Amino acid sequence: MTRLAGTAELLRLAVRRDRVLIPASILGLLVLALGSARATLDIYPDDATAAAGLGEIIANPAVVAMYGPLGSPTADALAVFKTVMMGAVLTSILALVVVRRHTRTEEDDGRLELVSAGVVGRWAPLASAVTLAVGAVLVASALAGAGLAALGLDGRGSLAFAVSWATAGLAMVGIAALAVQVASTTRGAGGLAFGAVGAAYLVRAAGDTATEGSAVHALGWLSPLGWAGRVEPYGADRLWVLGLGVGVLVVGVTGAVAVLDRRDLGAGLLPARSGPSRAGRSLGGPLGLAARLATGTLVGWVVGLVLGGAVVGSLMGSIGSLADNPQMRQVLEAIGGSAGSVEEIYLATETKFVAIAVAAAGIGLVLRLTAAERAGLTESVLATPTRRAHWYGAHVAVGIVLPAVLMTVVGLVVGFVGSRTSAAAPGVGETLAASLATLPAVWVLIGVAALLAGATPRFAPTAWGVALVAFVVGELGPTMQLPGWVVDLSPFTHLSQLPGGSFAATEALALTLLAAALVLAGAVAYDRRDVT
Repeated sequence: MTRLAGTAELLRLAVRRDRVLIPASILGLLVLALGSARATLDIYPDDATAAAGLGEIIANPAVVAMYGPLGSPTADALAVFKTVMMGAVLTSILALVVVRRHTRTEEDDGRLELVSAGVVGRWAPLASAVTLAVGAVLVASALAGAGLAALGLDGRGSLAFAVSWATAGLAMVGIAALAVQVASTTRGAGGLAFGAVGAAYLVRAAGDTATEGSAVHALGWLSPLGWAGRVEPYGADRLWVLGLGVGVLVVGVTGAVAVLDRRDLGAGLLPARSGPSRAGRSLGGPLGLAARLATGTLVGWVVGLVLGGAVVGSLMGSIGSLADNPQMRQVLEAIGGSAGSVEEIYLATETKFVAIAVAAAGIGLVLRLTAAERAGLTESVLATPTRRAHWYGAHVAVGIVLPAVLMTVVGLVVGFVGSRTSAAAPGVGETLAASLATLPAVWVLIGVAALLAGATPRFAPTAWGVALVAFVVGELGPTMQLPGWVVDLSPFTHLSQLPGGSFAATEALALTLLAAALVLAGAVAYDRRDVT
């Protein structure tokens, strides 16, 4: 038996298991790319109108830090200006999820040990996961490029757009492959890989906003996301940058194989730390246990959002220049609302983007309820006097409280840094209110995850798809000119227009009650179904 024996069979199994996740993710990416491009072309239909309104956008560090450099002062380049970097990040996350799901998660759940008892080589699980992730990245990238060309955009530029996504995605496949071998747990692997995405984004932002030719600007070439931006679709069209992504893929997989050959099944290069010999009083109940297991996630998100909030606040001083650009203000108003000054509209836009990310953190914590079932932890806990409702409620409570803490942190940091950067920036009280006003929509998405985890754990990961649809429809739907009733399906459409506007108490109460109803429905279903 060779080390790759059984790869084809495991690949077919992985494709079947991801028959919903991967197609839905690719569809979401296509809607993002094509819908945004079409909506932008309606505002800038030709190169002349695009060039007339691009000067301030190119020079504005806030916009460049968020979306990366613009390929050229043309309508085609502007049509994909937002989606090059946004799509590269989402494609990278898709690659990470696929690789981790079919390697380290399988080990943690004990299924890989069972599979390995058959005619399966040592490298086969990793090979099948990497192959599937590479295929998903390439299909998403190729379809997006072909779709843009079908819209009438330049053919070579559309190919370069596909290359930008593929470069970031392939690099992340290599990084994820190594992370799942280095870490000894699923959460540890996710922390390493997601941390790599965050670090790549920050390094890219620092490099893109620095003066060209400087040492800081050169940092962008150290980031896979920086490579995606520097392909410059519909501009320089640097197709050769794809080789950098392929290089990281090869190096990452080679390193992963080297670690795989030297570690025990279920272990990692970084061993899991042993806990204390005696548990504290806080671990005497399900809520304390769920909160303790979420400590690492909380710390990581707080650190990341403190840095992100500082970046958003520091860029507040350069936002005022966008007020004289009616086209750019129109785009910001379509996403963040029309209430208040341009600084307030910009903050409303960024706050909603942060809220989507925070909702993902809460969803991940709620879905640990199903992970605990697969790992056998739930069976051990319920063998004690702990009731099902308490175990379910503990995970949901942690998933609800964490977003509130994170949005509080973001509001305080953005307000503190922004008010010291620009006199026109909203104060700490305003930024805090704007951040907390997004929580009802976040809780609705967490309620959906709680309902799915409580009723049908098999389909619980669908909650990620719901969050993606809410992001695309609620935040980008207005710029993509989707029908009003479709945009209204997203809970983020019904949030208060803060800062700058008034608090929509009725809508906030309705969303909160909807979230509570979803959580209660999940609790009833969880109490009645079999626990695997």
